[in-house]
Amino acid sequence: SLMVDVTGQTRKEKIILPSYLQGKKPKTIPNKKIEDPASGKVSTSSLATRQDLTSFHLIPPRVTFGVLKEGCTYATTVIMKNVGVNFSRFRVKQPPPHTGLRVMYTPGPVAAGLQVELEIEILAMLIGGKDTGGLEEVSHDIEILTETETLLLPVKANILC
Repeated sequence: SLMVDVTGQTRKEKIILPSYLQGKKPKTIPNKKIEDPASGKVSTSSLATRQDLTSFHLIPPRVTFGVLKEGCTYATTVIMKNVGVNFSRFRVKQPPPHTGLRVMYTPGPVAAGLQVELEIEILAMLIGGKDTGGLEEVSHDIEILTETETLLLPVKANILC
């Protein structure tokens, strides 16, 4: 129970679960899907009433690189897990070149319960020529298009000039 701690004592503070454990999707846009007979639908009667048969969770749900040195390349990994009951496909809309961001991944279907790794790479470069006091913030939402929705992965970084 979440009401007691490991020792069996009543908790004084409330437990805040991460969004991927709560089933919340912080930034998603539902797609208007046309029925596709070859999309791998499950026809089990107990699952026939469920609408959300394919679903992905991003772990972590956002990427913050922190302060980066100008001219250097940094990378981190985001796990994209299929928590639905069907296999599902996805593709990543690459960010514009002026952001310095690039997403590397292996395309193909992801089976239910399995995960793929997305490597987010950033080349720390300054866009504007104006004086920003030594730091320039880069912020972009990477779009991941799935069969049922568009996931938005927020990426932030501060570039030290």
